[in-house]
Amino acid sequence: MFQLGKTIISEDIIEKDFVCNLGACKGECCISGSAGAPVTKEEVAILQEIYPKVKPFLRPEGIAVIDSGGTHVVSDLNELETPLVDGKECAYVTFSKNGTAGCGIEDAHNAGVIDFKKPISCHLYPVRVQDYSEFSAVNYHKWPICNDACTLGNELKVPVYKFVKQALIRKFGEPWYTALEKVAASYV
Repeated sequence: MFQLGKTIISEDIIEKDFVCNLGACKGECCISGSAGAPVTKEEVAILQEIYPKVKPFLRPEGIAVIDSGGTHVVSDLNELETPLVDGKECAYVTFSKNGTAGCGIEDAHNAGVIDFKKPISCHLYPVRVQDYSEFSAVNYHKWPICNDACTLGNELKVPVYKFVKQALIRKFGEPWYTALEKVAASYV
């Protein structure tokens, strides 16, 4: 672990390699697990505001869940998350003709309908950030469904922090990322 400002960072984001391999996993991270994607309080307000514009991009199942329960849920652990369809995939998930999961929010963004790309937790994945009162912990989340992404990252020699560069800049800012790059250079 090392510290940058008010963040404590796992060396894994520098030492481990990762590049999403959607051809292999078909976006399994959006449809597996026991909870929706974490969202922030600020993102809850954004989701509520953009939902009418995102709705045309969503599947009927996702729309039904959101219309009946809201654009987000509060978990048993009192955490904010995206809602799930039948306890499985994210309510915002879409599927391509070949069955690959996508994101209706990101589809709306890519179509120029909204400015919001997607929840930061999704954009950062496989990096997970846990905010505490005095600092934020920045960790690499290893999940077996992403083994193909680890293999591809290793083949391409792309460390996790480079794969999620834009998301890390979105979360922590350009100066923070530049400082991270300097730390990473010292690991080589």
